[in-house]
Amino acid sequence: MIKPRRSVLYMPGSNARALEKAKTLAADALILDLEDAVAPDAKELARTQVCEAVKAGGYGAHKIVIRVNGFSTPYGEADFAAALEAMPDAILLPKIETAADLDLARKRAPNGTGISLWAMIETPLAIFNLKEIAQAAASNELPLTCFVLGTNDLVKATRVLPGADRLPLIAWLSLTVAAARAYGIAVVDGVYNSIKDEEGFRAECVQGRALGMDGKTLIHPNQLAICNEVFSPSPEEVAAATKIVEAFDLPENQGKGAISLDGRMVERLHADIARQTLAMAEAIARPKH
Repeated sequence: MIKPRRSVLYMPGSNARALEKAKTLAADALILDLEDAVAPDAKELARTQVCEAVKAGGYGAHKIVIRVNGFSTPYGEADFAAALEAMPDAILLPKIETAADLDLARKRAPNGTGISLWAMIETPLAIFNLKEIAQAAASNELPLTCFVLGTNDLVKATRVLPGADRLPLIAWLSLTVAAARAYGIAVVDGVYNSIKDEEGFRAECVQGRALGMDGKTLIHPNQLAICNEVFSPSPEEVAAATKIVEAFDLPENQGKGAISLDGRMVERLHADIARQTLAMAEAIARPKH
């Protein structure tokens, strides 16, 4: 079953009101954050609040992800153990750079958790090792199911000047998408920092979708509506996809590799893309419980 990841909203784990408010928001996924959004003196409080909130439930259809601190920090081991006990849908690991980093987490997990791993791609070394990391995604325990781009950290580490068009980042974004698609992993774009710049935010969402991203990470609920709109198939896309699927389903087109439709050649691969579009539209429209 397709699970939309259009909007993935970071919520600071040290803010109890934010954790409660998150239950009512129209995000596809929530990252309850113990890392960057939490000051050092609030780490233990955040860990307790987040894990208690996840255990208590009430988040409905939201996919719940806990972002822990890295194992190299004073907080990582306790964060990871507490997150495993809380049983979120996924645990987001920061600064994953090699496949061995995934093994460090898997060695700490008991069998049969049913939890997935998400991985932050936010360093130059991670970009160089994308294939290796993606190849290690499949696992009986803690499979890797999603890449999350940490574009701010990539900018910091590389000293590029991204500009409004993010041109210096495009190669890295595209490589991440390619690695994800090669091994069946979802991929979510980095955050947009200017909360009040709706025009710039929309443009970056459009760019992310054009690059093949499944969705975008967000830092404020005000970004949800635009993000969900851009990463959803439009009515025009749904109508076009429906037409293609219906045409290939006609008895006379059974078994054909390509057909003529509205004056252009349409191949069976276009029908496969169309079915993916319709499946995503159906998943988005599915009632949320």
